Amino acid sequence: MQLIHAIIRSSKVEDVKHALEGIGKVSLTITDVKGRGQQKGIKQQWRGSEYVLDLIPKSKIEIVVPDGDVDPVVDAICEAARTGQVGDGKIFVVPVTRTIRVRTGEEGDGAI
Repeated sequence: MQLIHAIIRSSKVEDVKHALEGIGKVSLTITDVKGRGQQKGIKQQWRGSEYVLDLIPKSKIEIVVPDGDVDPVVDAICEAARTGQVGDGKIFVVPVTRTIRVRTGEEGDGAI
């Protein structure tokens, strides 16, 4: 099993959810987060003053999938989240060593 963390633009969350539903993946967690990438934030002007917004609001999607489903899920997220502009996000894939369904105590792939 693998845990996929996708940090994307908040405006693309609905598109990603629909893309994942289209490949049969409906279980996920979405969190509002803030962060910055290599550009170290963005400069904006407001009422003639320039200021730096160094932590950009993003959304983090987390989804656990069997090893064989990683590539289709990553591809669906990339296609749905891509705008072609700086700040589209990042995806991290991390191994999961154990999964337990709290309600039943079931473990492994059946607990996803």
